Amino acid sequence: MNLRDERGSASIEAVIAGPAVVLLILLVVFGGRVALTHQSVQAVAADAARAASLARTQAEARTSAQAAVQAGLDQQLPCASHTFDLDLDGFTTPPGTPASVSATLSCRVATADLGLPGLPDLTIRATLTSPIDTYRERARR
Repeated sequence: MNLRDERGSASIEAVIAGPAVVLLILLVVFGGRVALTHQSVQAVAADAARAASLARTQAEARTSAQAAVQAGLDQQLPCASHTFDLDLDGFTTPPGTPASVSATLSCRVATADLGLPGLPDLTIRATLTSPIDTYRERARR
């Protein structure tokens, strides 16, 4: 076997394999970012729903939930933008009737910084519900 026939083949293999390895690494980073954001959006929505369900009035519930969302955004979420919606219809039911509060959080995850061409920004959404104490007094204010 002649060694001259294989000179330069390692360089060609590196040129072909290098971009594929970099692409694979970037896809793993993208998947990790999406998974982390999904988990964080669920945790923050759960915190907001729980904070709202502990309040006595709708106004207090909205304030508590928004504070929980802001605290979560400051600590965990890599959101480029977000929207938050709170369903407080449970406060209109009379005491003794089961009721709940739902919090919906949407987070837009920017992907442009990864350098993967054609990768769109993703919106991750979570809705979580927390029960209101059945026998606690509820005020509609």
